Amino acid sequence: MCGRFALTLPQDAVRDLFHATPMPGVETLDRPRYNIRPTEKVLTVASDAEQGRLLRPMRWGFIPHWAKSPSDGPLLINARSETIAEKPAFRAACRERRCLIPADGFYEWKASAGPGKAPYWIAPTSDDLVAFAGVWQDWTSPQGDQLTTVAIVTCAANETLSPLHHRLPVAIPPDAFGLWLGEEGKGAATLMQPPAEDFYAFHAVSQRINKGGRTAPDDAELRVPVDEDAPERSDPPRLI
Repeated sequence: MCGRFALTLPQDAVRDLFHATPMPGVETLDRPRYNIRPTEKVLTVASDAEQGRLLRPMRWGFIPHWAKSPSDGPLLINARSETIAEKPAFRAACRERRCLIPADGFYEWKASAGPGKAPYWIAPTSDDLVAFAGVWQDWTSPQGDQLTTVAIVTCAANETLSPLHHRLPVAIPPDAFGLWLGEEGKGAATLMQPPAEDFYAFHAVSQRINKGGRTAPDDAELRVPVDEDAPERSDPPRLI
């Protein structure tokens, strides 16, 4: 799964990499973000038939159209690739509303023999940006308020990352951006698979990533490697 990730590249660079035009609201996200959490706004790339590729701000936490409020039902931050085409919440979005979510990498928590779990930072070995596969939904409240919401598509972990967790975000390679965004016809389902074994590397990080609420840290120290054999352990942060 993916419960925390980071994006620190300047927005102009992201725009150029994806050949996308910024929409209003993305300027508030133009800062290094080392600890992006569920329900926060995230930067996405979506394709519009008339306007082309757009940088769009979306709330991380997909809200089905039938929900009465953002808290009506479970927090849908991830969508399983194996069932996305059949799940009522996601099946229309996976056909019609796919997007990319730029990231430096993500965090995962590994079960241990001791109490709690140990956090890890996972990032491409190339140091390049990774584009997570996403699906999005415009949701309107009974009062008429509108939110654009998104979930990250996940698949089974490859052998490299399976010791940490059995799931990982689907990563879309640059030469397949158009296919995933619906710009190049059918076949996007073939992209929902693990990356090559050498695509990611990982290392243990501090328990500071587990702090939530107003005191949640958001700095480069979150990625600094720590001794993975150290006794420091705790449960992963609760999704809020």
